This record gives sequence, structure tokens and C-alpha cells, in this order.
Amino acid sequence: MIRIKIREFAKAKGLSQAKLSRRADVDLRTIQRIYRDPHTIITLESLDRLARALNIDASVLIENDPPLPKTLEESNAAQQVKEEIKFAEPDGSAPGDV
Repeated sequence: MIRIKIREFAKAKGLSQAKLSRRADVDLRTIQRIYRDPHTIITLESLDRLARALNIDASVLIENDPPLPKTLEESNAAQQVKEEIKFAEPDGSAPGDV
């Protein structure tokens, strides 16, 4: 699920919802909706306007919630490490090590 991080950046820049609305030329109700539900659907145009008003790249305003593994390969590697730890001998060696 995608989360829009408008509130965090507006707060860091000291912008109220109303001021952000005016700067971005985005309806105040849209900003209020994002504040209430950061998973709400908005247009790319609104996202771009909000990013420009906050002087940040639009990609910074969106995140996966919960975060996804970076790649399938990294996810598989992490799983393999977990399995190796699970089956390690008490002295830290792998089973069958001489």
C-alpha cells in the first residue's frame, strides 16, 4: 500500500494545511483528506504540486507501507541467512564443518 507523507514534510517546514493549500494550488479538502488518510488516492498532478510547494522531489513524498524488500534476490538472500543461523551448531559452525 502506498502512503503519502505530506504531513511530515509540511510540519518540518512549518506550513499549515491552509498555507500548503495556497502554495500548492491544491484544494484544502484534498490536503485534509491526505492528513486524515495518508493512503488516500490523489492525482499525480496534486502530488507534483504539493512536492513543488514543499520544494522536494515528488518521489520523496511516497513510500510503501509496509516497506517491500528491495529486490527478490535480497529477499531470498535474507531468508537463506536466517536458515543458516537457525541450523548453526552451538559453537557457531555450520553443520558438517570440520
